[in-house]
Amino acid sequence: MINVIKSSEHYHNEEDWLSTYWHFSFAHYQDPQKLNFGPLRVFNDDIIQPGTGFDLHPHRNMEIVTYVIEGELDHKDNQGNHGVIQAGEVQRMTAGSGILHSEYNHSKEKPLRLLQIWIFANKRDLDLSWEQRRFDKAARLNKLLPVIVPENEKDGQALHIHQDTRIYISSLSPGSKVEHNLAKHRKAYVFVIEGRVKLNNSEMEARDAAKTENEGRLAIQAERPTELILLDLPEKYAINN
Repeated sequence: MINVIKSSEHYHNEEDWLSTYWHFSFAHYQDPQKLNFGPLRVFNDDIIQPGTGFDLHPHRNMEIVTYVIEGELDHKDNQGNHGVIQAGEVQRMTAGSGILHSEYNHSKEKPLRLLQIWIFANKRDLDLSWEQRRFDKAARLNKLLPVIVPENEKDGQALHIHQDTRIYISSLSPGSKVEHNLAKHRKAYVFVIEGRVKLNNSEMEARDAAKTENEGRLAIQAERPTELILLDLPEKYAINN
């Protein structure tokens, strides 16, 4: 089963410094039908104006993945970490026992677009950690490139999180096709960052998302130049003390 959520169905909040689309209940937006999808708790698509951003704020017991689409993100936290995340880079942060951080558009001239994804950690109060890595467009061209894998999975390139979840990114040329096989008791969340694709027999355009369940094979064919992200998720998950 594939359930396509059109871009117009995402909650959209517009302010003078931020344009954001929230796929799940977040902050003041609460919808009992959009609480989570497996361990996927938050999927936010943000455009942040130059020189603005989110002041210091707390997180706990989440694996937070940030993917910068355009621009530069300035990250600071109360653990002494400070870095700039460039377009094409992915950051993984284990909020664990509790962390404070701020996120700002590093540029004073250009907007910043990013995806921020929260995954429930598989254990409470983990040690705090933070890392980032760049993934060039050539590495994801016409393929699904793993950028996040579970902590116990060997992968020299991908970042690791504390949950049975894998995240892939892809840049597709018109007419190209990629496939992804889902193991039993797995589901997927697909988001078209830009472009247009056919997911099995479902049409998807820019900012459309899809929840897939009981689909063993996903075939994605680009109908125009496309950037997308795919999350491979467990149907059931546990959070241990």
